[in-house]
Amino acid sequence: MSIATEGPVRDRLTELTEIKALAAGGPDDQATARQHAKGKLTARERVDLLLDEGSFQEIEALRRHRATGFGLEAKRPYTDGVITGWGTVHGRTVFVYAHDFRIFGGALGEAHAAKIHKVMDLALAAGAPLVSLNDGAGARIQEGVTALAGYGGIFQRNTKASGVIPQISVMLGPCAGGAAYSPALTDFVFMVRETSQMFITGPDVVKAVTGEEITQNGLGGADVHATVSGVAAFAYDDEAACLEDVRYLLSLLPSNNRETAPRHPSQDPARRPTESLREIVPANTNQAYDIRAVIEEIVDDGEYFEVQPGWATNVVCALVRLDGHVTGVVANQPSAFAGVLDIHASEKAARFVQFCDAFCIPLVTLVDVPGFLPGVDQEHGGIIRHGAKLLYAYCNATVPRVQLILRKAYGGAYIVMDSRSIGADVSLAWPSNEIAVMGAEGAANVIFRREIAAADDPDAVRARKIKEYQSELMHPYYAAERGLVDDVIDPAETRSALIGALAMLRSKYADTPARKHGNPPV
Repeated sequence: MSIATEGPVRDRLTELTEIKALAAGGPDDQATARQHAKGKLTARERVDLLLDEGSFQEIEALRRHRATGFGLEAKRPYTDGVITGWGTVHGRTVFVYAHDFRIFGGALGEAHAAKIHKVMDLALAAGAPLVSLNDGAGARIQEGVTALAGYGGIFQRNTKASGVIPQISVMLGPCAGGAAYSPALTDFVFMVRETSQMFITGPDVVKAVTGEEITQNGLGGADVHATVSGVAAFAYDDEAACLEDVRYLLSLLPSNNRETAPRHPSQDPARRPTESLREIVPANTNQAYDIRAVIEEIVDDGEYFEVQPGWATNVVCALVRLDGHVTGVVANQPSAFAGVLDIHASEKAARFVQFCDAFCIPLVTLVDVPGFLPGVDQEHGGIIRHGAKLLYAYCNATVPRVQLILRKAYGGAYIVMDSRSIGADVSLAWPSNEIAVMGAEGAANVIFRREIAAADDPDAVRARKIKEYQSELMHPYYAAERGLVDDVIDPAETRSALIGALAMLRSKYADTPARKHGNPPV
């Protein structure tokens, strides 16, 4: 470099350093203090918690909007209210964008949206997960329809990336109106209590239209969406705990649909006996127990990551490791409504099955189900249609699938819970299994109703017919004798049997019909 150019270069480098400092620092200290006063971190603090230390590579930090009118031309901050880029989580590449509520309330405008579009396109091209840290006031009203078009571009990319790369939405502030549809299109939604809300129309509009009075948290807070609507998969008391679990979830997922989830070798022996399962599950089929105790006994080191634990609690969906390999578990929960399948449980399990299938995660289904929930509300609510979602998801899944029947497996619910007849690769059962069209008492009342009614002692005849039905059609080996169960195993062999079956299926290839896409029930 010549002496004549050294001065100008130094000036430019000084200018660059100052501009980047402005972009990194945000609007002012008061804005940061206001954010912290609400119990919320700044966008950059959140990114630092999510990603491995020092790994974040920011893009378009110097982007500024070019809108005019309503005073916008006088306020053109760097970043335009969203931080975008990539880094690593446990050493693996992850893309991220984070709304900066300190700038325009995190509202989305044309430049803001363009930054998000770019990082979404990069994530898809690189085949790496995308995490959005949401804390925004919706569309930037001053920019009109261009802001709405920006949301349309996000939705289109969410859909294009669905089933190709994992997409995780972390709600760390408000998310109202059309903006809420982007998280709904992603694979998992995390929320933080008190500070994050999601709704299409806010409390003021609800009151004006319906007369109902409700708070923001009561309408769309974390607990509402984690326990009532099912929109959120997880809810937390603080941002640090939330982002730590986002990191943990990412460690269980593949980077894209062409890879498998990373294997973590375990010190837990693959052939470890599981004798305690003989005691955990009561022999009395009417006695409740917690299926999570069964899962803990089976999986590596007793660790599992339950999805949507507060919603549709009569079915448990969890990501686990078996011999170090990530596996999805779907299980009926006898401690909640006797483990019956209903509308919400069917929806919850169906979406989890679809996710696991999309990302090459094998499935283990633990069955203890008395049937579908009867009732006018269920029928009028479309239990046929919603139950068919779970049936469709299993029938459509091409990943390795292993079914284990613990106790009850009655009627259509038995079929839907990944029976051999709908494509389970391996079906196992404990000696306590009861597979039938319905329970023995109900079956006897239907088959022998006339004989029972005409008897001098109806109760004695009914009891005799129930035993007869049980001995003929519900004994533990009935399904095995007909090839619908591959083996009846000692509960103490459960872990080794599941690991062995999954190991055998690891190279499974399933040829599917040529089609654009199916038409699943909705």
